[in-house]
Amino acid sequence: MKAKDVMESVNENLRPDNTLKEAANILMTAKCRKGETGIRGLPVLDNEGRLTGFLAWADIINAVFPPYMSLMELGEFTWDGMVEDMAKKVKNKKVSEFMTKEVISVKEESPLMECVADMIKHRIKSLPVLNKEHKVVGMLYDRDIFNAITKVMLEENTGGGK
Repeated sequence: MKAKDVMESVNENLRPDNTLKEAANILMTAKCRKGETGIRGLPVLDNEGRLTGFLAWADIINAVFPPYMSLMELGEFTWDGMVEDMAKKVKNKKVSEFMTKEVISVKEESPLMECVADMIKHRIKSLPVLNKEHKVVGMLYDRDIFNAITKVMLEENTGGGK
């Protein structure tokens, strides 16, 4: 199997100048292969359609956690309402501030095991899939690989008792 055999076609993408609010809306409403809504991450493309980054749910979650919080002795501090306050403060910030800029990607002809190796090595759950012109043509998510693996396992076990 190759990446192109398992990937999901890219119907949505983000741009560096999208706000986090716009990005969150696109991530929540984007359709996946089975018609379900909600995608955990999308490629960020420049004006020429080149891959410049990747924004995932985790990047938005990280955006609401102020870096100084990990340095503080919190004592009697209260967390109540903080997510809501921070979400309002970061909603108009640009995707370019929070996206992953060094994106691991694969070619559509890449063997699926190479994709698995990249995901494990880099501890990532999704890979943009590029064509020969280096344009994003699809996304490969860990669930797609899991589904491919389980399909092979289940077919193997139903083929006559071997």
